[in-house]
Amino acid sequence: MIENLYLDSQLCCLNRIDMDIKNFAESPLPDNFCLSILWYDANDQWDTAHELSDSRSDADSAWLHAYLHRKEGDKWNARYWYNRAGRPFPNYSLEEEWEKLYIHFSDNK
Repeated sequence: MIENLYLDSQLCCLNRIDMDIKNFAESPLPDNFCLSILWYDANDQWDTAHELSDSRSDADSAWLHAYLHRKEGDKWNARYWYNRAGRPFPNYSLEEEWEKLYIHFSDNK
């Protein structure tokens, strides 16, 4: 029984991350504010993504802001925004962080 629950939860997670960056970029612009920031970033519109993430002062926007600065290679600025988001600087790849962001914001529609 516990094994079945574990497998069900794994399948649920796999379905949520079936959306990779390329497929996400080709999908329509999401209504969800935070997912729209990821969408602009996936479509090589970093400036728009950055402007949107900078337009709010909540922890989720700060996390996205941190990710964007990390992606551009500005670690100092990224650390500042991770701190504002209440999150440690990641020790995993940008791709893994993108997946975490996607799952987090997909779950919080």
